[in-house]
Parts: sequence; C-alpha cells; structure tokens
Amino acid sequence: MKKRKTKITRNYLMHPAGSVLIETGNTKVICTATVEKGVPSFLRDTEPKQGWLTAEYSMLPGAPNSRFRRENKGIKGRTAEIQRLIGRSLRAVVDLTKFPGYQITIDCDVIQADGGTRTASITGACVALYDAFGKMKESNQIEDDPLKEWVAAISVGIVKGEPIVDLCYEEDSIADVDMNIVMTESGKFIEIQGTAEAEPFDDKELAVMLKEAKKSIKELIKFQKKVIASN
Repeated sequence: MKKRKTKITRNYLMHPAGSVLIETGNTKVICTATVEKGVPSFLRDTEPKQGWLTAEYSMLPGAPNSRFRRENKGIKGRTAEIQRLIGRSLRAVVDLTKFPGYQITIDCDVIQADGGTRTASITGACVALYDAFGKMKESNQIEDDPLKEWVAAISVGIVKGEPIVDLCYEEDSIADVDMNIVMTESGKFIEIQGTAEAEPFDDKELAVMLKEAKKSIKELIKFQKKVIASN
C-alpha cells in the first residue's frame, strides 16, 4: 500500500541540541530537542536519580488551509492531547536514569499541515532526540546512550471502503475510520488511536489497518536509521 514520501533533514536549526525538518507529503514539521539543566520538582527527591523528557506542539497560523489562531491564552484540548502523545511516545523508548539532572524538551512546530502532523512529529522528534543524546555524550554530560530503541508513527484509515495508510488532509476529512499508530522498532505498540468517523469498523478491518501500519512504521524506522547513517 502506497504511502507519502518522507524526507528528514538533520541539523535544521543552529542552536538546539537536535533539530530536524520532517516532510511527509505536503506536511512539514520542525522538531527540536533542547537540553536544560534541572528537572521538575516532582523528580528532585526520587531514587534512582533521573532526567525528564517532555514535549510541546504548535501550529503556525499559515500552516493549514485556513488561518490557525495562535493559542495565546492557553493551549486547546487538541494541542494538549497531541503534545502528551509525543511525550509519552518518546519516554517509552528512553532510559530516563541515563541523563539524571537534565530535562529535554521536544518542540514540534507545524509549518505546513496536510494531515498526519502528530505522527510526523513523533517520527521526526525521535531523530532530533538521537542527535541531542549524541551531543550530550560528546560534551560528557552523559556516558551512555539513553535511547533504547527507535520509534515512529503513521496514520491509517478506511476511505470509501478501502484501507489507506498515511492519510493526507483530503483523505482524512472524508475517512470512515481514522487511526494513529505509534510503534517501536521491536514491533511493540505505544499508542493505538482509532475512531469511526462514519461507518463502524469490524475486527477484520482493524487487523488490516494494524498490519499496514506496522509495515509502514518498520519502513519509517529503517529510513530514520538510513538518514543517520548517511550523515
């Protein structure tokens, strides 16, 4: 099943420890990883000592096909849900005890939206995080790589009765079923978000969507590693 072309550009920005531009079809997201000394108060007295990883997500006003209002008075429910998803997905593949005393903030800023912004954010952010850990090792902030395995995400759905992977906005807007799948390199699921937007789906259709999502995520993780190896 065909999915959109993905491109990842590393070291996209000058200042963050890790930064990438990920392009999935017409969707473009800048993912950065910033390292700061100190951890949230709820971790200060914990044993063993550990670091923390959190995520923020935003969309530029000109990113979608109609202006997106800046969230100056606090983030909305959708934004909060997406950034919690990104944070959960990355923490699931990171050993927090290997960067004690540091907080890493992942920022995912959508500069052009055409469906799949949350899944592209997770896939791109994992590469940015890899680069951030590399810089921390170079500067002797950490000894061992905290990244336990790679993670990526993809959307999948049913449109006009047919399963489709990596939905663009036009496909997503008319989908009978819309799902977002987050999976690790070892094939374990971190998140499965699925909703029947129109017609309910059965277990056979679910099995097909999961199969296609797993196949596509394995390809994305292979591509992440290829991007790293090529630089």
